[in-house]
Amino acid sequence: MDEKDALILKILEENCKTSEQEIADMVDIATSEVAERIAALEKRGIIKKYTAVIDWERTGGGQVAAILELKVTPERGFGFDRVAERLARFRQVRSVRLISGVYDLELLVVGNTIHDITGFVAEHVAAIEGIKETGTILIMKTYKENGQMYFDRKEGERLPYSF
Repeated sequence: MDEKDALILKILEENCKTSEQEIADMVDIATSEVAERIAALEKRGIIKKYTAVIDWERTGGGQVAAILELKVTPERGFGFDRVAERLARFRQVRSVRLISGVYDLELLVVGNTIHDITGFVAEHVAAIEGIKETGTILIMKTYKENGQMYFDRKEGERLPYSF
């Protein structure tokens, strides 16, 4: 992977609907080369998926989300991988990360109600062998997600000034 591939990735990460022609103009290469590079990045598994960032609150039928923090006993020879892979298979789990600090794994979980999330934690997560402790943090409001602002500020509007 070279600088041009990295630039293409940054452009696609910002807006995956950017056309190959626009990318070619921005990177200063031929459109056919953009297509070849993107295909190679997809084949290598560097580009995993193309997606949209949705503001579910604006749809009126939003989802409830929570961050789960888990203390996990690592398995000999596998560390945290087996537990993480098992958790990743649940449809409610949007992301799983190995983290440093007090907890070992962090999950982003979604549901239609708070009861969906608490029930999922009690029935499916806490019951997994090797999970020693869970902490649930409900997400009350999202201000920025994947680089996208979720609030509208009018042009020229300034933040209040205070001492």
